[in-house]
Amino acid sequence: MTTQDLLTDAQNRAFNYISEAPNRRVFPTDRALDDLAALDEHLPEAGTDAADTLALLDRIGSPATVVSNGPNYYGFVVGGTLPVAQAADWLTSAWDQSATVPLAAPSAHAIETIAGRWVLDVLDLPRDAITNFGTTSGASAISYLAAARGRLLGRAGWNVERDGMNGAPRLRVILSERIHVTVIKALRLLGFGQDQLVRAPVDSSGRVDPARLPTMDHRTILCLQAGEVNTGEFDPFDRLVPRAKAAGAWVHVDGAFGLWARATQARKHLTKGIEGADSWTVDGHKWLNTPYDGAIAICRDSEALYAAMNADASYAPSNIDAPANKGLEFSRRARGIPIWAALRTLGRNGIDDMMSRHCDLARQLASELRANDFEILNSVQLNQVLARLDSDDKTRVLIEAAVGTGKVWFGPSSWEGRAAFRISITNWQTREEHIRELVGVLKAAKARVDDEVTVSR
Repeated sequence: MTTQDLLTDAQNRAFNYISEAPNRRVFPTDRALDDLAALDEHLPEAGTDAADTLALLDRIGSPATVVSNGPNYYGFVVGGTLPVAQAADWLTSAWDQSATVPLAAPSAHAIETIAGRWVLDVLDLPRDAITNFGTTSGASAISYLAAARGRLLGRAGWNVERDGMNGAPRLRVILSERIHVTVIKALRLLGFGQDQLVRAPVDSSGRVDPARLPTMDHRTILCLQAGEVNTGEFDPFDRLVPRAKAAGAWVHVDGAFGLWARATQARKHLTKGIEGADSWTVDGHKWLNTPYDGAIAICRDSEALYAAMNADASYAPSNIDAPANKGLEFSRRARGIPIWAALRTLGRNGIDDMMSRHCDLARQLASELRANDFEILNSVQLNQVLARLDSDDKTRVLIEAAVGTGKVWFGPSSWEGRAAFRISITNWQTREEHIRELVGVLKAAKARVDDEVTVSR
């Protein structure tokens, strides 16, 4: 088989998978999961035929996937992949560029530069900020919190890039009680121990309460979030950010999916004041519906970022504009290209339309569930619906029953110490008919739960 034949075969198999996604079981069968054992071979001594390898991957791997690339997937605040983003990603893989310095990948650098400018435009963030494309918001936060650490220590007369952390002046980190675990992980990797992390109390919706915000000073990093992972709520940036800046603190915003609310006219007000922060992270592979492994990190302090991330080498001289000097990775693929393709194809209005539709569908879903005696736990400001039944056991059984149908997938969660489930409407393909089907699945699962409780009594 020639290279062209092999790649054509792969393309056909991928197309078949994508075209069948709307009708596939969203979660694989037990048999499909058991069949994965067929991949557990000894490493071949002489190698095997490439066509056979590809066929095995498709035959065994495809049935065992969770179909996140379809309209009936509602888990982990993850969209599918827009066709143009998928196509751009395939072409990017064929190019096989190392988007490290402009010299190594001039076209990738040019496209990512444009994509970064468009991101700042559509999110209405400072146009002179630095952008970089990382793997996830969590990984990108390491780079930008490192810049924050360096800037604050520098103001205290300590050069952390030269002298390290041993003996450095003590910094303080204030973060929401509901901050995502990846931000805590990033801080831990940067040397911030638990005693340096001060939790800011939140209200019943998971938003930082300004009245109870701990005292800040010029040695403080304040971590806020746009889109609490369960409720989709936003910290009140217009009341928190000015106080932090007046105290000399650095403000970082984890906006993995919620930052995209700034791209919608009807919900931009939820992010009022967020533009005053110092750094932001947002994922493309969530609400923008680009392939996994595509996040955007944004920082207004280019000097601090360059000092923290500088990776100039004798064989790869560059400048602050080089991706190697704006993030963790030295060698990385040009993951900003699918984001560019999505932004160009959707345009400002298309982004607004898609995200507004998801928010409207979330409100429709919440209304239907509320009418059928589900408890809705959030105000449904965005695309998240957090719900439960009247007992933890019932809620857990309902989740198992609904997901067990194979028609939908969503994940368990917890809120205020009780079992709950979270529906995230994020996929570009999801329409009213899919929400109607989801409601039908949930109503049937609830009836089954109610019957089982009645019988047990």
